Amino acid sequence: MSNTKSASASYAIVIIGILFFSFGFITWLNGTLIPFLKLACQLENDIQAFFVTFAFYMAYFFLALPSAAILKISGYKKGMALGLAVMAIGSLIFIPAANSRSFPLFLTGLFIQGAGLALLQTASNPYISIIGPIESAARRISIMGICNKVAGALSPIILGAIVLKNAQAIENKVLTETDPILKEQLLQELASRIITPYIIIAICLVALSLLIYFSRLPEIGKEATEQNSSSTARASVFSYPHLLLGVACLFLYVGVEVLAGDAIGTYGKSMGMSLDQTKYFTTFTLLAMLLGYIIGIFTIPRYLSQQKALQASALLGLIICGGIYFSDGYLSITLIALLGLANALMWPAIFPLAIDGLGKHTQVGSALLIMGIAGGALLPLLYGFLKDSLKLPNNLSFFMVSFPAYVYILYYALAGHKAGRGSLATIPRS
Repeated sequence: MSNTKSASASYAIVIIGILFFSFGFITWLNGTLIPFLKLACQLENDIQAFFVTFAFYMAYFFLALPSAAILKISGYKKGMALGLAVMAIGSLIFIPAANSRSFPLFLTGLFIQGAGLALLQTASNPYISIIGPIESAARRISIMGICNKVAGALSPIILGAIVLKNAQAIENKVLTETDPILKEQLLQELASRIITPYIIIAICLVALSLLIYFSRLPEIGKEATEQNSSSTARASVFSYPHLLLGVACLFLYVGVEVLAGDAIGTYGKSMGMSLDQTKYFTTFTLLAMLLGYIIGIFTIPRYLSQQKALQASALLGLIICGGIYFSDGYLSITLIALLGLANALMWPAIFPLAIDGLGKHTQVGSALLIMGIAGGALLPLLYGFLKDSLKLPNNLSFFMVSFPAYVYILYYALAGHKAGRGSLATIPRS
């Protein structure tokens, strides 16, 4: 019986790993879409361009709780399949958006993609936490993170090579072209580059949706969630302070993760670097995150508890932020990419710490945490506002947004995850 259970868990990890690869690929395309849409749609400034991340990540805020309600009806497996189908619809909207060069239509497609991901993540994150012992949840999520970040490292390279090929030369032509008809043709040709990749993405998402729907993925029921609970279930999900503080922590973490991953190209562009260089910067951040996840697999929980890993990550983030403030040029770009290393173990640590002990409230608690992903919508916009509207120096703007976030993450790692639940001594963490 134990061998059967182990085989079932291994099968589930493989399937969920494929899911994490797919939404990692989609999520980290935003780093390429920001400069692409700024050029193709002739956006005026980086604040407008960061509405790419705003539309994508705000979907999590609005759709996470409805996703929890859907999962209660559909179950985890069907919910994941539905999420993939919704993502495919969002991808197909890129076709009319490209044909009309309509930035609002692109944002609509991104929002629908984010809506599908909200459902997918609301299901998959607690699923991978619950499929085995809660003490090793960070290790399993680290494995998922590798799948996610390998895809994330590949996606900017693949899409960037297609849609931003000779990008700097095109940008120079657009700036110098005086004939409005020729300029329009040039921009339309650029915009049409996005169509084929997103048709392929939509087909892959539909195929994966069908694979999940007809798979032997085990369903996780109410009993499984309660077995992973360390405390008696309370009347309301809002009765768990460690969860609510965890939502704020996840909000700030995702915000700084998106800053390091999606805004690194904008940071470099603001220093005068060309699009042909900056289009690959996101990949550097994702490679650093990949290294962090590998470290997590070998150290959690054998050598590091989840909260100790979070403490070390927050401290590293604070040190690197200080370095970014006092540096310039390629050194600052390198340090921003290294924030990926600091950020890597944060999601694997924050999510299980915040969700632990929720019992029957696990799905709703997961949805609240997924809502925290909206930090990826707002913190990049704040960075753009400080840099473009208030005209603050590039490094100071980045520092003012990211440094306080790491301070709070450190607080959660030290004390916040214990709030309202007394000593955690009853739960083995190492």
